Amino acid sequence: MQEEYRREEKIKEKTEMEKEIELIRSIIKTREELKSDNKNFEYAKEELIDYYTYQIKANQAKLDYLIKLAKLKGIEVDMINNKKYTFLGEEVG
Repeated sequence: MQEEYRREEKIKEKTEMEKEIELIRSIIKTREELKSDNKNFEYAKEELIDYYTYQIKANQAKLDYLIKLAKLKGIEVDMINNKKYTFLGEEVG
């Protein structure tokens, strides 16, 4: 039996607001990962010390990049402190 191939539907492009919400979510998620990495580093032993050092550096670089993007878009990063908050009726985080 031969499979039929269907043409994929065009992926809907995101609005600017959807992109900004996604950026905010990424910042919150990366901050939480960085906090977790720092806490795990405190209790790491032997080889895990190197692992968490790498994770901390990687997540810090990612967070710096995301914050830079947010500032370029005019998003006030200082306001992104809570893990969950609402944005125009939608829960973000």
